[in-house]
Amino acid sequence: MNTHNSQLTTHNSEDTIVALATPNGIGAIAVIRLSGLDAIAIANSVWKGKDLTKQASHTIHFGHIVDGDLVLDEVLASLFVAPKSYTRENVVEISCHASGYIIESIIKLFIKKGARSAKPGEFTLRAFLNGQLDLSQAEAVADLIASNSKASQQVALQQLRGGFSTQLQLLREQLVNFASLIELELDFAEEDVEFANRDQLKNLIHEITKIVGRLIQSFELGNAIKNGVNTVIAGRPNAGKSTLLNALLNEERAIVSHIPGTTRDTIEEVLNIQGINFRLIDTAGIREATDAIEQIGVQRTMEKISQSALLVYVFDATEITIEELNSDIESLQKPGITMLLVANKMDLLESESPEDRKSESLASGKIQNIGDFFRTSGLPDFRTISISAKEKQHIDELKQKIYSSAIKDQLSGDETLVTNIRHLEALQKTEEALIRVLGGIDGSITSDFLSMDIKQSLHYLGEITGVVTTDDLLENIFSKFCIGK
Repeated sequence: MNTHNSQLTTHNSEDTIVALATPNGIGAIAVIRLSGLDAIAIANSVWKGKDLTKQASHTIHFGHIVDGDLVLDEVLASLFVAPKSYTRENVVEISCHASGYIIESIIKLFIKKGARSAKPGEFTLRAFLNGQLDLSQAEAVADLIASNSKASQQVALQQLRGGFSTQLQLLREQLVNFASLIELELDFAEEDVEFANRDQLKNLIHEITKIVGRLIQSFELGNAIKNGVNTVIAGRPNAGKSTLLNALLNEERAIVSHIPGTTRDTIEEVLNIQGINFRLIDTAGIREATDAIEQIGVQRTMEKISQSALLVYVFDATEITIEELNSDIESLQKPGITMLLVANKMDLLESESPEDRKSESLASGKIQNIGDFFRTSGLPDFRTISISAKEKQHIDELKQKIYSSAIKDQLSGDETLVTNIRHLEALQKTEEALIRVLGGIDGSITSDFLSMDIKQSLHYLGEITGVVTTDDLLENIFSKFCIGK
């Protein structure tokens, strides 16, 4: 088991590191970041302007980067003197012109003067090792950079500010207090005394288990916010799936034809609804395939449905029979997949006279009244809707139902959400250890075994925030960061 201090020498944090902190490519300005004990001295050694070593922290200075008599660029140097910086080390950020040649020349010059190239995520790793961030906050930095919706940005920002960490720290402190009392009992084992009240410990474990359970359950929503919601549009051929995709996106993304089986492969697009990204997947129509290519398309449709979180089942309200619709609903409903029932082509249905519609429905087995059918479908009202994709009728209402079906009114803005699979696994292991503690209390096990299970709980909680770390864990986490962060 390694702690922060034991990691410092392992990761050579005494070195001064350098990297480009802005994306590569054509642009006006690039930022080159230096961090380490000698960062200011190295920058000053190639600087023409005020002596940077004598300037105050959090100041910006105009000058030139020079290599001997050669001026490489006129730049701005931002100074952050330790410990008042992102890494808690001396940090210099050079804002230069974003020429590939200039950037490469300045970085090579800094390396020549004693810096080394930073590894992926090494600036944030140093922030963690130096106590500026805990591990879950450090991971939130990567999530914030990768956020592509308002909701994912807000969740990452809340975690970066320590919301998740604060909650876990409170749980851990309470467990540590009881663990200390249990350890004290072991010192007086021969006298058979109990310093830790078992009823109080049991109540505490129950309370912590509830909180851990809520955090585990929040992963479904947190993961949806972070990575988007897989949303499959499925139905029989010519139900209007591609027309619906175009209507939702408000652009002609999919080919629309009256010929059944036009969509042979899946089409994927992203739709943002109230800050949440929904990855819409238009699929081939579900039917007996007439050729090998269509058969592959139908197979892919079924695969996409099994991988989805939300299924938007679209049917032609003017053509499908009640028997066919019930059969489709029964075959497509899967555990863990939320289904939305969408009756399409309502513009055609409403254009028919009630008498003609009733006569046709009775003769063919088609649906006479969509509202009546929805009420007998077994799905809640918020998961059924009638639309006309062609005329774009009730598309906004459908978007709201898509959002509500996925989010289920769980997003209030101030709750703690788990978005990281590593955190989820650690919480699940914590829950298992806590359940063993409860079982041990009820079974009146000895203090030494009770202490072991409590320590296991503390270990798994500590893994999330980085109180407990290993080299392999840190390498795995920070290798996924971009260089320069």
